[in-house]
Amino acid sequence: MNFPEIYSATGMMELIQKIGFLPLLDSGIEGFSAEDIVAEDCRYVTFPEGGWDWPLWKWKGEIVQEMPCMYGKFFNKKAGFISQEWWPDFCNYRRSKYPCPDEESIEGAILCTLQSTGSLITRELRAACGFTGKGMRSKFDGYLTRLEMATYIVTEDFIYPRDKHNHEYGWGWSLLNTPEDLYGREACQCNRTPQESYQSIFEHLKEILPDASDKQIIK
Repeated sequence: MNFPEIYSATGMMELIQKIGFLPLLDSGIEGFSAEDIVAEDCRYVTFPEGGWDWPLWKWKGEIVQEMPCMYGKFFNKKAGFISQEWWPDFCNYRRSKYPCPDEESIEGAILCTLQSTGSLITRELRAACGFTGKGMRSKFDGYLTRLEMATYIVTEDFIYPRDKHNHEYGWGWSLLNTPEDLYGREACQCNRTPQESYQSIFEHLKEILPDASDKQIIK
């Protein structure tokens, strides 16, 4: 499938709704990422006098808030979007591979903390879980990535600091939550077996990515 060139967040939302799955950056499959299909002036650029602009990066919050859709590190530990239509099947299959972590485990403690507090930005959740020492940030990010790959945590929005003129700046922080808290338990429920969900997703991706190998799709 040849994806149309995208010029706006609205156009990106329409495409995500149509194809169901879209990695943000390089997916290992040529042309299959938001970065690959946006217009040239929507890509990352740095300015000679300093600073940068990246419209695609700024669209993320609008997309997850307006569609809505799921966003997180779902694709081989890389971030991307999944439409609500396909989320139940994706969730069904992934959770069959990665059962809910035990409350006594570190991942279980992180998930329980988020479930009890509601949405938190990454650094707030990290502090609430006691990951405050030297070198703890990267370790915590590793646990978060595993929870996102398993579909237990998603990004609700992106929060940006503001300067003295009240302008947003920087890369922003992920506002994390559970999909159940965001959209209800029914959003994660599926009436198929995990293998049926897997097969449905696989066949759909083969249809929209006819030139991709089975290995690339499974990855």
